[in-house]
Amino acid sequence: MKKEYEHITGSLSRTSKMPGFSYGLPAQECKTGSKLAKVKGSTCYNCYALKGCYRYPVVKAAQYKRLASTRHPGWVKAMAAQILPKREKFFRWHDSGDVQDLRHLVKIFKVARLTPEFKHWLPTREAWAAKYAKHPKCPDNLKIIFSMPMVNQEAAGKFLYTSTVVTDPAKATCPAPKQDNACGDCRACWDPEVKNVAYLAH
Repeated sequence: MKKEYEHITGSLSRTSKMPGFSYGLPAQECKTGSKLAKVKGSTCYNCYALKGCYRYPVVKAAQYKRLASTRHPGWVKAMAAQILPKREKFFRWHDSGDVQDLRHLVKIFKVARLTPEFKHWLPTREAWAAKYAKHPKCPDNLKIIFSMPMVNQEAAGKFLYTSTVVTDPAKATCPAPKQDNACGDCRACWDPEVKNVAYLAH
């Protein structure tokens, strides 16, 4: 059955320095991020997901397969079935890429509801999507974070959860740079009690 589900959704992503699995889409297809990638001083400028191993044809092919799969009628069930057996109960949506539209976001809601033991983290630069963090239909185990678009930009109070990128190490709250760029024991990105995470620019 695992192969059947993977045939529908494509494989899950595994980022070695983060707990659990994730799901990567092509960064080239980010609605807002692809525009910000051309803006110097933005958090998407010089995007990590547009270089390195992300440029390998096999990686890009897998990302585009996942993107296309989000329109498959069996995608929600297949995603939940792949996530449920995982030992680590933390899942990140889109280690590359971003939510595409409301249809896509609603499907992510459904996957989160079908995997209640998991904490889901969805960072996004789509302001419309981030506003759904306050929606009564947003699952309690899904944390939607609005990623502020510019480096050293203050967190916008209109969003329930935010992330910022700073150049001053003293203002960074993410501990990864001090621990081999890994999460370690930190789970702030998934923790609903943490309203903003400040990442050190790199």
